[in-house]
Amino acid sequence: MHTHGTEVRDRALALLRAGARNADAARDLGVPVGTVGYWLHQDRVRRGTLPGSPDRPCPRCDGRPLDDMAYAYLLGLYLGDGHIVRYSGHRVPSLMITCADAWPGLMRDCRHAMSAVFPHNKVCSVARTGCHNVKVYSRHLPCMFPQHGPGKKHERRIAVEPWQQEILDRHPWPFIRGLIHSDGCRITNWTTRLVAGRRKRYEYPRYFFSNKSDDIRKLFTDTLDRVGVEWSTLARGSDPFNISVARRASVALMDAHVGPKY
Repeated sequence: MHTHGTEVRDRALALLRAGARNADAARDLGVPVGTVGYWLHQDRVRRGTLPGSPDRPCPRCDGRPLDDMAYAYLLGLYLGDGHIVRYSGHRVPSLMITCADAWPGLMRDCRHAMSAVFPHNKVCSVARTGCHNVKVYSRHLPCMFPQHGPGKKHERRIAVEPWQQEILDRHPWPFIRGLIHSDGCRITNWTTRLVAGRRKRYEYPRYFFSNKSDDIRKLFTDTLDRVGVEWSTLARGSDPFNISVARRASVALMDAHVGPKY
C-alpha cells in the first residue's frame, strides 16, 4: 500500500483551507480523492470545525453574540428561497439557499451572511443547472430558524418569534433586501402618452415581491410600513401573490437600501 508523507498531507490541507475542492487538491498532488477527504475530515476534527460539532455555541442555546444585520438578511433569503433538510446518513441538518448564477453578487452576499451567522461552520456551494445551492450544516438550525417545519411554507403558518421581531425592528432593511433578493426584483415598466399630438414613451422603475404565503407577504408589507415604503397588491386572477412598490419616493427609498440584483 502506498503511503504519503506529512509534507504532501500539509500541502493538501493548505489547498483545502484556501478553498480548493477535494478533487482539485487530489489531482494537483497525485493523491486519491478519498485520501484527501480523510485528511480534511481529520483536520476538521483536530481544529473543532467539523460540521455539527457539539461544542459549537449557539446564540439561542448558549448566548453567543449574533450578527443581527447578517441574520436579518439571511432570514429574508430563507423565507424566500431557502429550506432546512436532513439527508439520510447525515448527522446534522443543512440550511440551503438556492442562488441563480445570473446574480453572482447575491450569491456572494448569501455566503457572507451564512458565515457571519454561523462563524464556526463551513459554508459550501453545490452547482446545479443555472444555479448554486449555498449550504451550511449546523445542529442549531432549528433554533435559529423556528419557521422550519414539515410541508411547504405557503401551506403552513409562518410567524416570527419575539426575539426575531426585535432584530427586524432594529434592522428592517437587511430583511427587506433578503426577501427581494430571494422572491423579488426591480424592473423598468413603460407606458406611452400623447403629448402635443405625438405619442411619447415613458419608463419608470418599480419593485415586485411574489410569494404564495400570506404570512410571508404580510411580514414583507409590515416591514415596508415600518420604513415608510408605500406598496400595493397586484393579483393574478384571484390570487394576491404580488406586492408592488411603484411610487417615486418609495422606489427611491428601495433603491437607496436594496437596489437591483447583481
